[in-house]
Amino acid sequence: MTSQNIVITRLSERANPHYGSIADIAGLHIGHFTSGQRLTGCSVVLAPQGAVGGVDVRGAAPGTRETDLLDPSNLVDKVHAVLLSGGSAFGLDAASGVMRWLDERNMGFQTGHGCVPIVPAAVLFDLPMVREGDNAKIRPDAAAGYAACEDALYQKPLTASAMRSMVPPMSGNVGAGAGAAVGKLFGLQRAMKGGIGHALVRVGPWQVGAMVACNAVGDVIDPATGQVLAGARTADGTRLLNTQQALLAGQTAATPMPGTNTSIGIVATNATLTKAQAKRLAMSAHDGFARSIRPAHTTLDGDTLFAMATCAETGPADMMLLTVMAAEATAQATVNAILFATGVHSLKGFLPSAMELNP
Repeated sequence: MTSQNIVITRLSERANPHYGSIADIAGLHIGHFTSGQRLTGCSVVLAPQGAVGGVDVRGAAPGTRETDLLDPSNLVDKVHAVLLSGGSAFGLDAASGVMRWLDERNMGFQTGHGCVPIVPAAVLFDLPMVREGDNAKIRPDAAAGYAACEDALYQKPLTASAMRSMVPPMSGNVGAGAGAAVGKLFGLQRAMKGGIGHALVRVGPWQVGAMVACNAVGDVIDPATGQVLAGARTADGTRLLNTQQALLAGQTAATPMPGTNTSIGIVATNATLTKAQAKRLAMSAHDGFARSIRPAHTTLDGDTLFAMATCAETGPADMMLLTVMAAEATAQATVNAILFATGVHSLKGFLPSAMELNP
């Protein structure tokens, strides 16, 4: 069997309809908004009852909101939603729509003068991903964030008695992953389609889920085999290059603008954590990026991971186990994003998906 055949078998085995997700954790809800006018969108994890929050920023070019508030030394310990968005810095506006949706339902930090929803956010750069006929000025805005919350309500009802359909959140070219691309170190014309993905890891009473929007400058790797799944292609566009090997062999990369890439995500657990422990969970989750993206955490990326803890499982938290689970869930969600992406024709050329390059 050739190595190419191994890749085909591997992709077929991994492409299953549902890896599990953060939405399987009681009290958390995932929703997407995907624009019909261009390749962009946003994704939200709602925690109507609040969740202890943390964050760790590893990339050198982040675009974020409310990350200072999540520092363990600062006052507010719970978040009510976390938003991931396309649109670069413009996409941070979508968090205002999430705040409005929560405020209408009186969900947030109670001040005595009304509630203030706490909604941290991170964005990725998808501005070049424009198709013929698209409106390049469309970016996720407050209406997009509000629509993502409505989608979350549809995916999993806020109350058990609500008569709504309950379906797994979508992966691939949706939400914050709609305009994502990977493998851009040798130019966007040799890149491939990124996306958004999900995973859930269970051990005993503990659950750790992840949602990742993968828009990396590097390649995406199968951690189990070390095989490149998607990334920079050879000059003729027909094969995967392996960015790390190419760089170590002395090939000269293009010079993408800093901040025009980024993998962003959320890890969530049912464990009872402090803010300091939630930050540690986010820090360990970045090990999942290091396993599934090469190179990761570069000066060209704004890699950011949030953590959310519902505190539903009241037993003492096994932080060693939870951090291992967080890294594993993040790596799985990154792979899930790539396996469910589909190729797109943009003005920069065709960006194939992993499944299309290795059918």
